[in-house]
Amino acid sequence: MRDEARLKRREEIENAACRLLEREGYAGASMLAVAKAVGASNETLYRWYGDKKGLFRAVAEANAGAVRVRLDAEIAGGGDPVATLAEIAAPLLAMVTGERAVALNRAAAGDPSGELGAAIAEGGREAVMPRIEALVAAAMAAGQVRVRSAGEGADLYLRLLVGDWQIRRVIGAMEAPGLIATQTRAKEAMAAFLKLCG
Repeated sequence: MRDEARLKRREEIENAACRLLEREGYAGASMLAVAKAVGASNETLYRWYGDKKGLFRAVAEANAGAVRVRLDAEIAGGGDPVATLAEIAAPLLAMVTGERAVALNRAAAGDPSGELGAAIAEGGREAVMPRIEALVAAAMAAGQVRVRSAGEGADLYLRLLVGDWQIRRVIGAMEAPGLIATQTRAKEAMAAFLKLCG
């Protein structure tokens, strides 16, 4: 299968996995059920993803993909780290409060095994957080921010940015924020971060 066709097929599989997850929960979203939903063989899913946890880790990675790629490009380019943190804030907030992240987190909350939570942490936060830490470390080296460690600074950045929005989305206490609300929150969070650490 050519790369483009394979990527399209993976997207179809991962979208079907998300729909099943929303309807059936993690326990009901079996590899076989996903395979049947997209007309694929169970063997293909196991070959491509390893197991169910690998499939949902891939779903989380795909959800965080655009933010991760943008962070990688900015880090490689060696641009202004504080400007990059400001630019990435709104897309990052939109990603963690978006429908796919909400569906994954709702299902993880209902999974007593903890397997889904571990998979989405690996594909999401654990993939993005080191990149944010790298930007904070670069900002520290440039004298733009003062924090005890890059890890502490990255954690503060995320807490100020996300706050309780993600959990409120997951429990249904908040509608998906629109573009203006997301951009406003991102600007306010960045201003607070710089006030505390600048």
